Amino acid sequence: MIRQYELVERVKAYDPSADEDLLNRAYVFSMKAHGSQTRASGDPYFLHPLEVAGILTQMKLDAGTIATALLHDTVEDTVATLEDIERIFGKEIARLVDGVTKLSRLELNSEQAKQAENFRKLVIAMSEDIRVLLVKLADRLHNMRTLYHLKKPEKRRRIARETIEIYSPLAERIGMHKIKDELDDLAFAELNPDARDSILAQLARLRSEGENRVQTIITELRELLASEGLPDVSVSGREKSAYSIWRKLQRKNVSFEQLSDIMAFRITVGSVGECYQALGVVHAHYPVVPGRFKDYISTPKPNGYRSLHTGVIGPGRNRIEVQIRTQDMHEIAELGVAAHWAYKQDHQPRPNGGEYRWLRELLDILEHAQKPEEFLEHTKLELFQDQVFCFTPKGDLIALPRGATPVDFAYAVHSQVGDHCVGAKINGRMLPLRTQLQNGDQVDIVTSKAQTPVPGWERFVVTGKARARIRKFLRTQQRAQYMELGRGMLMRQFKSEGYEFTEKALEAATKIFQQPTVDDLMAGVGSGLHSVREVFHAVFPGHKAQAAPAVRELEESAPKPKAKARKESALPIRGLIPGMAVHYARCCHPLPGDRIVGIVTTGKGVTIHTIDCETLESFHESPERWIDVSWETGPDSPEEHVGRISVVIANEQGSLGTLFTVIGKNQGNVIHQKITNRSTDYFELLIDIDVKDAKHLTNIMAALRATPAIHSVERARGR
Repeated sequence: MIRQYELVERVKAYDPSADEDLLNRAYVFSMKAHGSQTRASGDPYFLHPLEVAGILTQMKLDAGTIATALLHDTVEDTVATLEDIERIFGKEIARLVDGVTKLSRLELNSEQAKQAENFRKLVIAMSEDIRVLLVKLADRLHNMRTLYHLKKPEKRRRIARETIEIYSPLAERIGMHKIKDELDDLAFAELNPDARDSILAQLARLRSEGENRVQTIITELRELLASEGLPDVSVSGREKSAYSIWRKLQRKNVSFEQLSDIMAFRITVGSVGECYQALGVVHAHYPVVPGRFKDYISTPKPNGYRSLHTGVIGPGRNRIEVQIRTQDMHEIAELGVAAHWAYKQDHQPRPNGGEYRWLRELLDILEHAQKPEEFLEHTKLELFQDQVFCFTPKGDLIALPRGATPVDFAYAVHSQVGDHCVGAKINGRMLPLRTQLQNGDQVDIVTSKAQTPVPGWERFVVTGKARARIRKFLRTQQRAQYMELGRGMLMRQFKSEGYEFTEKALEAATKIFQQPTVDDLMAGVGSGLHSVREVFHAVFPGHKAQAAPAVRELEESAPKPKAKARKESALPIRGLIPGMAVHYARCCHPLPGDRIVGIVTTGKGVTIHTIDCETLESFHESPERWIDVSWETGPDSPEEHVGRISVVIANEQGSLGTLFTVIGKNQGNVIHQKITNRSTDYFELLIDIDVKDAKHLTNIMAALRATPAIHSVERARGR
């Protein structure tokens, strides 16, 4: 156990002006508060905050941070209160302790919701003062070092998983690679002990095959650099951690023997110029492994990490990774934000530099997430991925997760840029928005004020910020669509029963259906959560129910497609966005001009079918789900709809080209085609075409029938 005077001496050794009285008071207060409490190991509980403080002294942090470490569990686990902390230690220490304190008394539905709320609180606190995160990481590191004392395996695995998914990536984001590596390894030992033991066994085998391999390579590199005019350099070597090796085996899908950088060597020089001089020496004497060179000096990582990385076939024909950096770069690489020692001059540091862009993005995710679990999901997306580095046209660096697209890039630049993104030039070429970006790409986003987020974007974006923003917009739009649809359905029901529709009349029904407002009630009707008839009879309980006229008329007219539909009671679907409140059935692909009917689906709104769709037979026993709808074409209606045709075409040279040429000449755009049957003489295809309406599709089909190579064309039904 670190004694009181020893802790003070450690801090005074690197910060002579440290507040000695504060440290002494915090030590005594914490020891008394925890009293006779013990941990799962049987050790006194006070040993934990003391060890956390000791970890932070190794980072040479200020007295306020050390005091916070000593006090960080007093509010959560003892009778002490935040008011006590503020009265004795001041507002700053109380704010830091509050930021680290978990929401242990919060009543939540699930363990995941509790985890999400705790992390949400941590994000807000560390956005105010990054020292909160430093204390939290030290706290987690000591907990992981003693994790084996916990008896319940499921609890150990939950803590280890949380560590590897959240706290390890956070440590990496602030550049604390030493802590990140230890957290990873401790979590890996709990989550996948067999894989870890296997990798350690293979490393031991490599060691036994060449006991002096590492030292031999170090000696050769040092002599080589000295002979080229760099005598005052430090060369060190180490094996990669088991977890790092395992991740590479997963990501690259290769065997252990195929990995090229199990051994890493670090060359530490005196200046930036000597970094590049040393790189030239290494590249001149050893073959370079293609694609392994990375220059993080000219293009630092967002967390401030700077170094040159290269892979070579080094001494003894061993594949090795070489990192070249200065001593200052090395300190930042190991300790990250703690190495900057920002707290000497400013005791209230604010994360506003470029290296904290990720933290501002977490706050943005927090703003747009609907519930805690969603925030946690998006945060994991944001943190736990390898990165690619891309540039704006002005040369600004944007770091993104691997697999990111121009839409992710647009949202990283600014939320409004993402919302209005219509296209992207990547290295001067217009490419699809789903294109995956590569290291060094220059991306120019094309925007339009008329553009809004598209539902399909959510399927390919990989950043939490982009996904949270898209989801929030879609939720807002979907609610508006449901309200509009619900209002139309209620107006139609009121009119058919001989009543005038007013929102005031619906107010009494809001309590019955437990909806806070009339708008919420109408949205519930539009989404299918509440039946139109149920709401109507709640407003007029004495009204005598009538048979559903729309269903009767639709059933009677179904065999006669040429009969005119009754328009005065039909609900127009103009302006309702497909995929939100209205869905077009894929079993029949309805088009403007077709006779259609709507089927209310609980929680999804209305699905539009053609009146002769075979699927409708399954809804005959549920007349309350049928609504009469009609197309209302106009400038606001969608310009393109998907029509599906079935084509039989001759199996001969050029016939497919002829088919698509005819469709194109008739202003149709093929978006999907599938060969369903192929024989010696014929192809049978299903083709999806963007068309304006049923008449447009009919014209295309007529043109195809006039083509000699095409034997038959029919409007397709079914998926």
